Amino acid sequence: MKYSVDIIINRPREEVIAKYDNPDNLKHWMAGLQEMELLEGEQGQVGAKSRMRFANGKRTIEMKETILDKQLPNSMTFKFEADGVENTVINRFEMVDENSTRVVNDQEFIMKGFVMKIFAALMPGMFKKQSTTYLKALKAFVEEGTSVLDKD
Repeated sequence: MKYSVDIIINRPREEVIAKYDNPDNLKHWMAGLQEMELLEGEQGQVGAKSRMRFANGKRTIEMKETILDKQLPNSMTFKFEADGVENTVINRFEMVDENSTRVVNDQEFIMKGFVMKIFAALMPGMFKKQSTTYLKALKAFVEEGTSVLDKD
């Protein structure tokens, strides 16, 4: 399954990237992120692998993040692996003008196992909705300084 979502953030690209590329800021726009632990490599650099834990209702979801490519200010590519799913994400940062940035989020999911394949076939909109939620939270964090933590 592949899709793209995007959003305009009314801030210069350098400011968007500075906030996006700081791992300490992830908790402010990735709702549910409880912990991020570096497993190998240098934090924020190509090849770095981290374990991420998310609260999702009463469940905890754990995934491994690998930074595949970092071509900032233009793009950054990640691979996320969790039970039954592998997700490659390319985030692109396009200058709209000197005070606006389009963030484009390209997603590709590979489902493993019958249950995950059926789930993805029945609920593809759920994945796109979650990606859009993250982008909206990033926009609010960059533009207004609001955090998803403020809603807890």
